[in-house]
Amino acid sequence: MSDTTSPPTSYYERHIFFCLNQRTNGEDCCAQHQAQEAFDRCKQQVKAAGLAGPGKVRVNKAGCLDRCAAGPVAVVYPEAVWYSFVDTQDIDEIVESHLKNGKVVERLLTPAHLGR
Repeated sequence: MSDTTSPPTSYYERHIFFCLNQRTNGEDCCAQHQAQEAFDRCKQQVKAAGLAGPGKVRVNKAGCLDRCAAGPVAVVYPEAVWYSFVDTQDIDEIVESHLKNGKVVERLLTPAHLGR
């Protein structure tokens, strides 16, 4: 007997995770680069645009995403697109272009070779 059931639909269309990790050992981390402010801005913009909620967009905090050298970083799923950002204009562009319209913001992509 073959299984003809389709995979479950995702609860959210897109899910963005912001690294908010704070290191206490003196190593560089996303929290030192206004990651919390970027998270807050994204959450505010998503809500204001009517994008928040089931079937739409979820904005979440994350611990270390192990891409510290590129920080601050955020990752959007299900596309697995990694962004490095510097200010609220970058966040606004990610919300408008990617989270709202599905178009990746090429200029903010985290270089693939940058890890911890």
